[in-house]
Amino acid sequence: MATDSFAAENVEPTLKGPDLVRSVGFWKLVGEDFATHGKQLFAPGFHAMLVYRWGTWAMSIRFRPIKFPMLLIYVVFQRFVRNFYGIELERNVRLGRRVQLVHQHGIVIHKYAQIGNDVMIRHSVTFGMAIEWIVGHGPIIGSRVSISPGVVVAGNIVIGDDVSIGPNCTVTQNVPAGRTLFIPPPRSIPKPEYAQDKEPTET
Repeated sequence: MATDSFAAENVEPTLKGPDLVRSVGFWKLVGEDFATHGKQLFAPGFHAMLVYRWGTWAMSIRFRPIKFPMLLIYVVFQRFVRNFYGIELERNVRLGRRVQLVHQHGIVIHKYAQIGNDVMIRHSVTFGMAIEWIVGHGPIIGSRVSISPGVVVAGNIVIGDDVSIGPNCTVTQNVPAGRTLFIPPPRSIPKPEYAQDKEPTET
């Protein structure tokens, strides 16, 4: 597929999801997430990452009598994070290291999305599918990507490494590495009563 070729050229290979947990270790990743969120124990972003890491770790357990209770704990807290903080982040998402959820509320990440290392995600951001639904495929976000508030990344597309996306952008096409995306600035149009050529009103 063209998307896969684009991804290979524009996104550096990184361990993600369960592979990352098995390679690095659950507690080391949690420690990184804690430091990434300013060592704030009660930061909603850190809580969301902790629950996500727990879910990916639980999926790697092979002994079912232990695996199922651990997954049940994950499901309960994942629902809390989604409903209370407004951060929808399922264990199926393939996340890299040091992903920072700067603000809570309105963050929706497609369950088949892939996100690299050192990515910053702010509030009111959606990573989802467009009209076309491909099972097992979702947006691919490279490393060192900065996502501003109100951004929508829609479709089976690739955002390359070192990309900055400005507020309220809707991205529906592949973005090469090292780009900055922004929407045109708003126009400033004076109201009729403030027009310069209007005669002053007598009192």
